[in-house]
Amino acid sequence: MSATTIPSRPSLRGIRWRPVSNFFSGLTRLATFSILALLAILLSTILVNGLPGLSFRFISTIPKKDFFEPGSAAVLPMIVGTTVRVFVMTLFVIPIGVITAIYLTEYAASSSLYTRVIRAAVNNLAGVPSIVFGLFGVGFFINFIGRGFDSLTHQAGPQLGQPCLLWASMTLAVMTLPVVIVATEESLKSILPGLREASLALGATKLQTIIRVVLPNALTGILTGGILAISRAAGEVAPILFTGVAYYMRDLPKSPTDQFMDLGYHIYVLSTQSPNIDQTKPVLYATVLVLLVLTFSLNGIGILARARLRRSGRSDS
Repeated sequence: MSATTIPSRPSLRGIRWRPVSNFFSGLTRLATFSILALLAILLSTILVNGLPGLSFRFISTIPKKDFFEPGSAAVLPMIVGTTVRVFVMTLFVIPIGVITAIYLTEYAASSSLYTRVIRAAVNNLAGVPSIVFGLFGVGFFINFIGRGFDSLTHQAGPQLGQPCLLWASMTLAVMTLPVVIVATEESLKSILPGLREASLALGATKLQTIIRVVLPNALTGILTGGILAISRAAGEVAPILFTGVAYYMRDLPKSPTDQFMDLGYHIYVLSTQSPNIDQTKPVLYATVLVLLVLTFSLNGIGILARARLRRSGRSDS
């Protein structure tokens, strides 16, 4: 006589929690849909109002000082200034952030007081308001380092002791440093310990293991940190407000010690200082659209590089 299997009955606890689980699942779906709907409304509003004011002349010429008029408005200096400051910021923040993450992950003892102080400083730095970074840039980079360098070199006039592109980029690098450190550290932790042990067993030093084994496998995570840093820094205005941005310049910046015009600050000026808001609205929306396209383009370069590295890593394996 064959034994028959009796189907298991669902427990009362599972039946009792099922409505609650369904409720929270529906709540998360509703929240996701709301975020996507708000994003779609925002982007469509900017596209509908910004496309009529967008033209080749608008993005390829230097504006007149009265840039509130639609006929004389242009954003070429702002595009150049925003792109250059983000690029210079990336040159500073990526090496410093990666080196700090390597030290915290590979060398520092997690239980030591020194390591805990560094981690607490990184976490606190991530929560500081952006305007505080701007004041820090003025006090440290301009007044302390810049003017100190000018006094040591006996410059006739201020060279580094004034707001400029270099100090604005350095201030943004300090602001986005926690993003790069955290992303790189998580990428380093995700690498299998066996890769490190195999490299050390073959006779490689710890430094050789980090350079030839750890960093190549963590490169996609490092690029992710760079992408997040670019996303945050591209539209920031407060950190550069006192450290390098200018209201108007006739020429493009030619050196790191020059001031620059910026898309984010230009949007702030158009929205707060225009004598005729209704007349300036097309210029304002077109400038916002240019900033979004520039930010997406800078992020897209990093995303494509990360995807290419992932494909090459899969093909090598």
